[in-house]
Amino acid sequence: MVDKVPKPKRVTKADQIYQNSLFSKDQVKQFIHDGNLRLVEDVQSALKDLFGQALQAMLEGEMDHHLGYEKNGKSSPCNASIENEPTKSASNLLGSNNRRNGYGGKKVRSEYGDISLSVPRDREAEFEPEIVKKRQKTVTGIEDQILALYAKRMSTRDTHDHLEHLYGIEVSPTFISNFTDKVLLLIQVWQSRPLAPIYALVFLDAIHFKVRQDGRIISKAAYIMIGVDLDGMKDVLGIWIGEAESAKFWLSTLSEIQSRGTEDILICCTDNLTGFSEAIAAVYPSALIQKCIVHQVRNSLRYVSYKDAKAVVASMRAIYTSASQTLALVALGRFEQEWGKTYPLAVAPWRRNWAELSTFFGFAPELRKVMYTTNMIEGYNRQLRKVTKGKSVFPTDQSLLNMLFLVTRDVQRKWTMRIAHWGQILTQLSIVFEGRGKLND
Repeated sequence: MVDKVPKPKRVTKADQIYQNSLFSKDQVKQFIHDGNLRLVEDVQSALKDLFGQALQAMLEGEMDHHLGYEKNGKSSPCNASIENEPTKSASNLLGSNNRRNGYGGKKVRSEYGDISLSVPRDREAEFEPEIVKKRQKTVTGIEDQILALYAKRMSTRDTHDHLEHLYGIEVSPTFISNFTDKVLLLIQVWQSRPLAPIYALVFLDAIHFKVRQDGRIISKAAYIMIGVDLDGMKDVLGIWIGEAESAKFWLSTLSEIQSRGTEDILICCTDNLTGFSEAIAAVYPSALIQKCIVHQVRNSLRYVSYKDAKAVVASMRAIYTSASQTLALVALGRFEQEWGKTYPLAVAPWRRNWAELSTFFGFAPELRKVMYTTNMIEGYNRQLRKVTKGKSVFPTDQSLLNMLFLVTRDVQRKWTMRIAHWGQILTQLSIVFEGRGKLND
């Protein structure tokens, strides 16, 4: 008798989230379980503890450097040699008898709450800490510096050396390793967090970076998805690093956000990538698609000579700024007559993609501009570029994701306001999409 071959274990959509992740689902669950993390506030508390430990260790390191010897270590300042002891402070090299003299309590304010520190003191009252200066009340900048080192995905030794060079202090490699590992887990938690069941708008875009892989420098796409919920609030739903932008990869990211709880998207705003519409329809068949007007204008200008560019732009602008779709079609016909023979590759895509370029005409002006412009996602991309412009090549995909996550964390803190005119926009959406999910609740 032939033994039955066991069926392979079914991989659920939820499991797919972790297949290419740095941490497994079990590791993420263990992290949440060990810290008893149930709310966002719990995560903030865990981060506060980490920063407190980091700052305390840095203060101890600064005192070690100031005195020229480690705590509980022996010092022989009178026998010190400048050649042999280059790391000792000037006072100890000259034979100072300065010693530790206990601690003073200090409370500083961080973005995660108040942190209590024990600041080392010396007998001569010469110690001036740099990491947390005297009378300094906040440490948010220091937190960003620590996380910036982590974002660069330096090795533990490189991070240790950089902190020593930057501050002249010692932090153990073990502490750095533990600190960065826990923050990496926070990225995984963020990337797999539950999402809203319905989004009014979702913007999909990709921004490209150079990454080293297998000894070569190649272009990688950071796939970015920004959602606007029914309260008019923006949120970065996820960031994914992949090969050059493709519809197939977008299909996988859309499937992922579906597995994280998003059941419906009313409007998807995308670039003009071939196959994009099919990828969206495969996961969210009821979503309206608005192809990006700005991308279409840019793509058309690639085929236009410099001397005609200004006039061609004016003709295209007359199309998308028309008061109605009827008038826009008249402007499109005029555009084809004027430039179709001279620049067929610039003109033809407007007619070919018209159904998805003109979706915004079905809505009032308050929503139109949000849909057809890239202001929302371009503003976010500018923040990413601002921080990453000094990094011409990232050593790994993970180092790129680390940096983008940290920038996103800072950007989202400022997203505290609803989209302008959201009341009017929501009313329009409720009429156009009547009966969709919780829209009319």
